[in-house]
Amino acid sequence: MPYVNIRITEEGATEAQKAELIHGVTALLQTTLNKDPNTTFVIIDEVPLSDWGIGGLPVTEFQKHST
Repeated sequence: MPYVNIRITEEGATEAQKAELIHGVTALLQTTLNKDPNTTFVIIDEVPLSDWGIGGLPVTEFQKHST
């Protein structure tokens, strides 16, 4: 019973994009590891940008320095 947790920043992923991620990950586990899609769980967590860090900075600050 696979459990996959995907964490993305809260930047407006659509319901369709999330559904595509869920479908794609489930299909990958089925074709690669022969896992049953009916017992595969995929969870998507959306994290606020202020709670996500890169290079010692919150994403919002990192983005200011990388442009």
